[in-house]
Amino acid sequence: MAEPVPDGWLVEQGIGEERAILYRKGQPVAARMRWPGGLEPGAVVEGTLVARAKGSARGRAAFPGGEEALVDKLPRDASEGATMRFVVTRPAVGEANRLKPAQVRPTDEPVRPAPTLAKSLPDAKVVRRFVHVDWEEIRDLAVEAIVDFTGGSLHFAATPAMVVVDIDGHLPARALALAAVEPLARAISLFGLGGIIGVDFPTLQAKADRKAVDEALEAALVEIDHERTAMNGFGFVQIVARFERPSMLHLVRHDPTGAAARLLLRRAEGMEGPGTIELTAHPAVLSRLADKWLAELSRRTGRQVSTRPDPALAIEAPHAQLVQR
Repeated sequence: MAEPVPDGWLVEQGIGEERAILYRKGQPVAARMRWPGGLEPGAVVEGTLVARAKGSARGRAAFPGGEEALVDKLPRDASEGATMRFVVTRPAVGEANRLKPAQVRPTDEPVRPAPTLAKSLPDAKVVRRFVHVDWEEIRDLAVEAIVDFTGGSLHFAATPAMVVVDIDGHLPARALALAAVEPLARAISLFGLGGIIGVDFPTLQAKADRKAVDEALEAALVEIDHERTAMNGFGFVQIVARFERPSMLHLVRHDPTGAAARLLLRRAEGMEGPGTIELTAHPAVLSRLADKWLAELSRRTGRQVSTRPDPALAIEAPHAQLVQR
């Protein structure tokens, strides 16, 4: 029988990935995923101003890791080629087939790394491993980008402008719209969605029906920091939530091989019993396993680690096993 889960944020500090789940009354109500590295919100880093239009407070900066970022609020005397210190205000975000660059602004603050999930979430408790299967279930929802509910489903798509949610189902339009509200609010929290979220509800001709959905949304989203438009005559609602970091949906959909590699490491770290660890996956997944990650897996488990490529395996089907040598 699984242990009861205390209320609050629990954090797993995995290899190449940090994971967090917020529990209330034993149920997961929100989740966060962080891939350390690169330009992350809250980090203060030194970089070079490589481009600036004359008279503009905006420009572009390059950093030692090879990443570039858009710069805002440049002082008048900042010139191209200058080494400056920047605070990261928004990370790079993968959307469809492109990567939207990070955003930074000049600062006099000392250089510092980005905060971990444990430091950025209120009263978070670090655990060696989540005792329930909730993490992979939530992650699978993000991979599929489809959330089913009684009578319908939510379909999520990350576009360059916003995350779009299409609501589909067989219920009458008013009933379908109302039935989608709670699953929508839960998915926004579980995926850690921020920024602009456009929701395409069924078209509701009656003003009273649209008002009923607006009121249901107000109640369901009460704990999410956001602004929201009223439903228009075509059933469209725009939600603008605080953007803190790339959502789980953005990470796993934009970089499925990187996401699968990290999942494989998590599964391998949790295995028990004698033997050495063999990681089997599609070659594209194995290519994403950094040497330092494999070394860390060996250190944490006290086992030797080997890899075995299998081109027949789907990207999302890596597996780890203990073998006798």
